[in-house]
Amino acid sequence: QVQLVESGGGLVQAGGSLRLSCAASGRTFRRYGMGWFRQAPGKEREFAAAVSWSGGSTYYGDSVKGRFTISRDNAKNTVYLQMNNLKSEDTAVYYCAADRDGQYGSAAGLYDYWGQGTQVTVSS
Repeated sequence: QVQLVESGGGLVQAGGSLRLSCAASGRTFRRYGMGWFRQAPGKEREFAAAVSWSGGSTYYGDSVKGRFTISRDNAKNTVYLQMNNLKSEDTAVYYCAADRDGQYGSAAGLYDYWGQGTQVTVSS
């Protein structure tokens, strides 16, 4: 069983930045494909970004491309989401997710483990 714990959310003004972290338990983190999703009130969960097990390949949703950067540090069992030029429409609960087979992509059903989420609120 893998536990994922997100942190780094908060309140920020439009145009500002935040960095989210997702710490994973377990010794096999380096094998996992990782993703970040978000869900705003009344909306479906939306894909934000994903990264391969090595960190060498990344993939972004259209709404965050060019503003968000996903990265990982396998020595620290942590994946990050750097969010720049934040907009009010980025307000959501952000979740990290892990796929134990090393796959990564935009489909939520691909992932086996999910964190509890961290709230990001962007004021305009």
